[in-house]
Amino acid sequence: MLLDSMRPSGALVTVMLLVLVQLICVKPVNAEESVTVIPAESRPCVDCHAFEFMQRALQDLKKTAFNLDSRTESLVLRAEKRALCDCMPASSLR
Repeated sequence: MLLDSMRPSGALVTVMLLVLVQLICVKPVNAEESVTVIPAESRPCVDCHAFEFMQRALQDLKKTAFNLDSRTESLVLRAEKRALCDCMPASSLR
């Protein structure tokens, strides 16, 4: 009785056979066949890539700094206006 419970079912045996057939029939992919090689003369050097990356990063930082500066300026103006409005009556500001 113990041996009957350890015996694999027919569906399991079929699935295992199908997997085995697929493993045998599948042709392994050669890494050299699937890679396109670009000649070194036509590739930009690593320094050029690094320079371009740093240039774009610097431009992004300048844009961010400008945006933060303009937002800070508008917030300061709003705070000054609010402080001015608190000090003076509303009728004298118009």
